Amino acid sequence: MNDTPNSPSGSISIISTPIGNMKDITPRAVEALAQADIVAAEDTRRSSKLLAVHNLHKRLVSCHVYNEHRTVLSLIESALAGQKIAFVSDAGTPCISDPGFLLVREALKSGIEPQIIPGVSALTFAVAASGLPVEKFSFHGFLPVKQGRRHKALLEIAAENKTVFIFESPYRMEKLLNEIADVIGKDAKVAVIREATKLHEEVLRGTAEELVQKTSGRNWKGECVVAIYPGRKEEGEEEDGNTEE
Repeated sequence: MNDTPNSPSGSISIISTPIGNMKDITPRAVEALAQADIVAAEDTRRSSKLLAVHNLHKRLVSCHVYNEHRTVLSLIESALAGQKIAFVSDAGTPCISDPGFLLVREALKSGIEPQIIPGVSALTFAVAASGLPVEKFSFHGFLPVKQGRRHKALLEIAAENKTVFIFESPYRMEKLLNEIADVIGKDAKVAVIREATKLHEEVLRGTAEELVQKTSGRNWKGECVVAIYPGRKEEGEEEDGNTEE
């Protein structure tokens, strides 16, 4: 039995790539890239560097948020014609706040079962590094930029009794920490995971108020994942007065 799901003609692989450290790629991912006829990439310049590290010379096709709809149809046609398509996002795992969903959806509609090749992800790195309760957690991607929708999203996070993970631009980090303190609460537990797997990797932990004070005026750099635990008790802790004798 073949362990790799393929269409009757070609194939489509959704491949996780490093988020910083180029060593964080699986042999299976390298093999899939080597076998691909076309590598569809969110950022062809970045992906060409990854291919060069592994001495791979492939036809690169740009597939990003601004051209994804029309590019996906072309990729599906190529797969149905018998070609092997590999899809990679900027970094990490496609479909997680990155392109990829449309390709998976259209592939399934066309009778092609995408081959998912897992690997590193900024989200799963943050889940492990946050130090916050993660038996249950949710992921909200990037918060809206417009103030009204952003405030509503923060209120939704405040209502959750589990850790919430979001992505944020370094240009909005100071604003975000202040918003967490104001909307969710000064005592909300927060972890900021910055530049994961890179040279200047850093994890900041504390209450929202502590991090606001600690990072005030800081010139934030690099990609950030922010973990927020708005709940009043952590997993395993008993509510006051609930213990039966």
